[in-house]
Amino acid sequence: MSLIEKAVQRLDQLQRAGRDPDAPETAPDLAPVQTPVQAQVTPPAPVRQPELRINPPAAPDEVVSREITIDLERLAGMGMVTPDQPRSAIAEEYRVIKRPLLKNAAATSPSRVADGNLIMVTSALPGEGKSFTALNLAVSMAMELDHRVLLVDADVSKSSVLRTLGLPPERGLMDILMGAELTLPDVLLRTNIEKLTILPAGNANQRATELLASDGMNRLLEEMASRYPDRIIIFDSPPLLVTTEARALATHMGQIVVVVEAERTSHSAVKQALSMLESCPVKMMLLNKSTVAGAGGYYGYGYGYGYGHDQAGDNAQAA
Repeated sequence: MSLIEKAVQRLDQLQRAGRDPDAPETAPDLAPVQTPVQAQVTPPAPVRQPELRINPPAAPDEVVSREITIDLERLAGMGMVTPDQPRSAIAEEYRVIKRPLLKNAAATSPSRVADGNLIMVTSALPGEGKSFTALNLAVSMAMELDHRVLLVDADVSKSSVLRTLGLPPERGLMDILMGAELTLPDVLLRTNIEKLTILPAGNANQRATELLASDGMNRLLEEMASRYPDRIIIFDSPPLLVTTEARALATHMGQIVVVVEAERTSHSAVKQALSMLESCPVKMMLLNKSTVAGAGGYYGYGYGYGYGHDQAGDNAQAA
């Protein structure tokens, strides 16, 4: 068979098979080659390093609502301690009085008392000089190099700290405890006496005793004590035998100073007052308004005025 005949025969075969004779021949279909699927491996999550938290340094100045100016000349005229007269007789007396209190409160002292930086100044009866003592202690301690002082007017039914300083009433302790939308810095008052801040009593409340014994008071005390580690907090408290607020406040204290007026307060009143302070580890007594010359030429003396869990210690001098 010739080549032409073979080509005609091949064309005829393709036409019978239904294929386009002009289409190029293709290779037979093959099953697709299965490429092995690689398992996707999720990379391990990066190990989270623990965050290093560094407490920011305490602000050099107290955050307070505003500043007030104490008339130092007026205070000196009232026979009180002032920083511009550090060698006055009253200033020397309160140097003696404050020393065991500061020793009990010092964090590095072997005789440190728990909550020793919380100091309540009270008396058995009104008029014995507790507010006078609390103010003088606060000013005297503020003159120390290593301590700042917060003076709290806790005599909420008869507040006298601002009045004694010749200043008008302000919001304060009771307003915070009553749930007002206030924070501690909102009511603190910085004074022109370096390192001395005042927390006023605020508005009186009929439920003052319950408020002073509440969890809110516990939280407030913790905030006041922890804001600055070198802070001494002095509470001018109500008299013990007149109101129940002082007894509620005493349960929070590390040290209590009981002011006794010479030749006026009876022995039985003092004993009754002391019996209400059993929960406090350190109770000290200070004789006030005495005209009997004490040791060293000072007027007045203390009895039972010790430091370290009710142990008798150094005598105290009082105006």
